[in-house]
Amino acid sequence: TPAISALDYAANFAQFFEKRAKDKPFAFWYGGTEPHRRYAPGSGAKLGGKKPADIDRVPRFWPDNDAVRNDMLDYAFEIEHFDTHLGRIIAQLEKAGELENTLIVITSDNGMPFPRAKGATYELSNHMPLAMRWGKGIAQPGRKIEDYVNFVDFAPTFLEIAGVGESAAGLQPFGGRSLTPLFREAAPVAGRDYTIIGQERHDVGRPGDVGYPVRGIFRDGFLYLKNFEPGRWPMCDPITGYLNTDGSPTKTLLLAQNRQGINHWLWELNFGRRPAEELYDLKADPDCMVNLAARPEHATRREALQKQLFDDLKKTQDPRLEGKGEVFDKYRYSGLADFYEKFMKGEKLQAGWVDATDFEQAGFDPERPLAPKK
Repeated sequence: TPAISALDYAANFAQFFEKRAKDKPFAFWYGGTEPHRRYAPGSGAKLGGKKPADIDRVPRFWPDNDAVRNDMLDYAFEIEHFDTHLGRIIAQLEKAGELENTLIVITSDNGMPFPRAKGATYELSNHMPLAMRWGKGIAQPGRKIEDYVNFVDFAPTFLEIAGVGESAAGLQPFGGRSLTPLFREAAPVAGRDYTIIGQERHDVGRPGDVGYPVRGIFRDGFLYLKNFEPGRWPMCDPITGYLNTDGSPTKTLLLAQNRQGINHWLWELNFGRRPAEELYDLKADPDCMVNLAARPEHATRREALQKQLFDDLKKTQDPRLEGKGEVFDKYRYSGLADFYEKFMKGEKLQAGWVDATDFEQAGFDPERPLAPKK
């Protein structure tokens, strides 16, 4: 489709692989632009042969209808495009006799580009797919690891496997830990019963280009979140169309329904302000719909998770915990710090700053004054 890149990722790998130094290790990063938005509407059904009924489950914070389900099918169609190229790459490694000697890591950089997922801090925002294969290095292949792991663990893993220590590489100590014990052991690894997450800025769309600071901890099937600026809009301000959520049919539907007085509670979940603390039981509530933070029966757990989170943040000297969080808000965001002010003044935006379609799909609040959409 026109929304899918014309790049032949697998052919790029083949060219790289052919030109590599045969007597040295190699590293190749296959970073597909799919399934990043935008999608060709209806492509999942028309080209992928899928039906809305094929969706096993729609998260409870979106309306369950054909519009949302087809949006999910279009997303799935582009994931399959990514997977097809991955399969070709793996086949090339196998043909060359290098598959068993190659560590393959497949993951994603953020949650699915839908409301309350990408750019947020919930289960669907942070629980990324992760599959790792290394025929000569991972014992008992096929195991599913339930321990918590984090992106910060990748760098020390790769350096350890390469026989390069952090000090030898001239690097500062890592916050993460090597995953190689998980390659060898079937039993849980000590110290991997929790992981820390954090967010500052993800997109433009607030006065002064400030962010929405959050710190959180996953442990024992629960998620605790501390929102340091609950007075701010987490998905960016209504007047800019909640730009921290990608434009999509699902987003447009949610905002349109809210204007019509339908499903306001879903609008609140996806775009509304949040309390200072949130606590979710992920086993009973994987969609993070019911905030348990204020319930007396969960006070002990909430306090324990907050203490562990804050203790970790103190060790790393997190400025947000030390009352110096404004340092994050003062960093310029990729040259876009003036975006909000220019937009509010109705000035013509520099080409490439934002796609006009994002504004059209964003669904502005008609009760608020607006600068021109384009």
